[in-house]
Amino acid sequence: MAVIGYFNGRWIDPAEACVPLDERGHQFGDGVYEVIRAYGGRPFLLDWHVERLFQSMEALRIRPPFDPGACKDLIHALIERSGESEAAIYLQVTRGSAVRNHLFPEPSVEANVSATVRPVKSGATEAKSGRLLLVPDERWLNPWIKSLNLLPNIMAKQTAHDAGADEALLVRDGCMIEAASSNVWFVVNGELVTAPADRYILAGITRRFVLEMARDLGIPVREEKLPRERLSEVDAIFLTGTLTEVYPIATVVEHPDIPCASIPAERVPARSVGPEQVREVWTARDLGLVERLRAAFVERVRAWAGAIA
Repeated sequence: MAVIGYFNGRWIDPAEACVPLDERGHQFGDGVYEVIRAYGGRPFLLDWHVERLFQSMEALRIRPPFDPGACKDLIHALIERSGESEAAIYLQVTRGSAVRNHLFPEPSVEANVSATVRPVKSGATEAKSGRLLLVPDERWLNPWIKSLNLLPNIMAKQTAHDAGADEALLVRDGCMIEAASSNVWFVVNGELVTAPADRYILAGITRRFVLEMARDLGIPVREEKLPRERLSEVDAIFLTGTLTEVYPIATVVEHPDIPCASIPAERVPARSVGPEQVREVWTARDLGLVERLRAAFVERVRAWAGAIA
């Protein structure tokens, strides 16, 4: 099935030009989004995703273009229209289209809603364990809002990719709090440690699900920021995300010229970071608990999909 697109009530080809030049998401990143995973043709954890979408709109004072029920109906319609049973739904809401001005447009300007549905290869995260690059967290002070302003995340993740890593491990105030596009978890002496859902991380939907799942399984969990200097105490690391699911990490590397302890005031020139320039600073010792969680995640998703089939 071809990838499908949607814009303000119209089904479109995603390659079709349909967004006005004065669209505020295009010009300011003035909008919010959600990515929802469909398993067996049904959106997983939909209520939580819609709840977070409305929280983000409220935080940015975007007037919702629909109520939660209509939002859910649209997501179901997107999946049905696509015909895909395993898919990723991207839903975006912006403040609308108006002549460029830093101030909000007049109340008569309505929000724009766009979406795409793309197939997802089931079990794509099972191939291997990943690698993280330590980088400073240069995002704004409210990454808890799932806004379109992702340039710092993009730069961090691209730097990690250039260095031969899969993701960037972000360090803020000396603590390892999040990855560029995932939540991060540490296993220390049989206990899970993950940063609390304060203003400095995005409270992931899969993070929330794994928190509940771990507690159901009797695995101790501590929501606490882990200092960089305690990395040597960590037995295992994994990431969680809507498309990442539960993803184990094999190694962490760092670059000698990328300071994480503090961000210098001087402008940093653009530079390339190659795999030969980084050094390994951590290696997984025991991924047993991570594999247990990953197996439990898959089992619960399959049970959920089977129950609603």
